[in-house]
Amino acid sequence: MSTYAFTRAVTIFAVGFLLLNAVLLMMIDRIVWAAVFAVVALLAVIGWFWFRRAMAELVDARKEMKREVESLRDLLHTHRKE
Repeated sequence: MSTYAFTRAVTIFAVGFLLLNAVLLMMIDRIVWAAVFAVVALLAVIGWFWFRRAMAELVDARKEMKREVESLRDLLHTHRKE
């Protein structure tokens, strides 16, 4: 299972659980707590999108660093041969 699929599954489970709590609290007239759970569910979704973007930026930075290392390695090998 990839990291993307795993984090998506965990996020869906967490959001579902939080929204279920919100609905059940609404049914017993605990409006404030239901709103708190709904907001936390929204924050979990926003956090997941933020996490995905941060991981994509790390992957891009890693690829860039790999290109730089390869170019430095090539440069060192050309100077060694001379």
